[in-house]
Amino acid sequence: MAKNVTTIPATRNRFTADPISSRKKRKVAGYARVSTDMEDQQTSYAAQCDYYTSYIQSREDWEFVGLYSDEGISATSTRHREGFNKMVEDALDGKIDLIITKSVSRFARNTVDSLSTIRRLKDNGTECYFEKENIWTFDSKGELLITIMSSLAQEESRSISENCTWGMRKRFADGKVTVPFGRFLGYDRGEDGNLVVNEEQAKIVREIYGLFLQGRSPYQIAKILTEKGIPTPGGKKVWGKAVVESILTNEKYKGDALLQKVYTVDFLSKKKKVNEGEVPQYYVEGNHEAIIPPAVFDNVQVLMQSRGKGNGRNSCVSIFSSKIRCGDCGSWYGSKVWHSNDKYRKVVWQCNHKFDGGEKCTTPHLDEETIRQLFIKALNTINREKTRILAGFEEIRDTAFETGELEAEERQLNGEMNVAAELIQKCIGENARVAQNQGEYAKRYDALVGRFETAKARLEEVQAAITEKQAQRKMMENFMEVLRGLPEQVDYFDEGAWYAMVDFVTVYGKEDVRFTFKNGMEIPVKTK
Repeated sequence: MAKNVTTIPATRNRFTADPISSRKKRKVAGYARVSTDMEDQQTSYAAQCDYYTSYIQSREDWEFVGLYSDEGISATSTRHREGFNKMVEDALDGKIDLIITKSVSRFARNTVDSLSTIRRLKDNGTECYFEKENIWTFDSKGELLITIMSSLAQEESRSISENCTWGMRKRFADGKVTVPFGRFLGYDRGEDGNLVVNEEQAKIVREIYGLFLQGRSPYQIAKILTEKGIPTPGGKKVWGKAVVESILTNEKYKGDALLQKVYTVDFLSKKKKVNEGEVPQYYVEGNHEAIIPPAVFDNVQVLMQSRGKGNGRNSCVSIFSSKIRCGDCGSWYGSKVWHSNDKYRKVVWQCNHKFDGGEKCTTPHLDEETIRQLFIKALNTINREKTRILAGFEEIRDTAFETGELEAEERQLNGEMNVAAELIQKCIGENARVAQNQGEYAKRYDALVGRFETAKARLEEVQAAITEKQAQRKMMENFMEVLRGLPEQVDYFDEGAWYAMVDFVTVYGKEDVRFTFKNGMEIPVKTK
């Protein structure tokens, strides 16, 4: 018996669920994007906006929802594309039925982002139309075509990124320097694009270096600049320790430039990483006018390294921090506030571990005025020996801090490391291209790595020794300079002399306080 099959036609649109006979207008939005702020791109951007606005409004069966756009934004990620993300959000809320854009590459250059976004929109009943490729995402062939076109767009983006990276590294190799001038203290962009000294800002840079050489810490310098109301390079009111340290260690202030300090890890994520040897760096000497003389800058680097060492002596909340030591237990004195809420308020210094454990330290507390007066006494004592001390330093200056042999060894070790590194790379390359006995290859590779590591370890020791000698020399030169400039009789407390001359103070008792100066002399003084 023959079967009778009757076709029941669809009465609703399977994508929108609206009746087929419905004359409801589709809610349509346009999307425009350009990836740079260049003038020709801005023209393209304006043209896209004008075209899609007019195009959508000209259709009687479409209702113009609006135009979403991103100007000067890359399409390798959707993370920072505010216009794009707002459009997707509105579509998922049911405010958009159709999105029109110029091409797949305008929509996204990341295959994963492109497909995942289109599928989300499709599941929500929102269609996309890419005019250049004539792709409608509700079409059965749409996803295949979009996958192919998105992959091509992503590959094009990778190629562009690699070309830009090559161009930037070529600029670096040619010694062309660029900095973020809007957040760089002391320099403006010159007519040739290079750095030109901004004298008003340069005064601040010189003050920072001067304060550091006087003995102030980056923390204290930041506090001084904040109290003076000087804005930071970023225009903020409050200075931070890290900002001061970045100025003190930036080689551009001595007229040089280290290029490619950071690099982009991945062209899709745009993630940047500090360059720790993964890609080449380029050091340009004498690139522009220096604000800080090179010799002064190098001395600051030595002092930065030397002050970073030690066992917790680097607290810098006060000028007396990490300067006064307990004669009983060897711990450092810390400040305590007595009567903080009344008229008898006073800051005193006492051993931080005075009341720790079973045995109490017997060393007395000292108020700040007493410390100042004791320093004046000790300073006058050493001042009476000024002529002998200065003469003794001149006799040993050139021999005690000599680094010539160490520097020659440093150059030799650098050469040895370069040779070993080149041989390692050659060994790896040969193993990749030519079949070899892997046991023999491993032995050769391990021997070369051992050679490199031995040279590296010795180089670190030599560089540490050079830094130590240079730091000692600079410390003694500062000490002698301040000593030479002292009046015959000192009758006031001077912070500069305190920083430059005192290594530490040891308190044994009220009648036994000993000042150890940076030249090694120990001067005992009494509190009365």
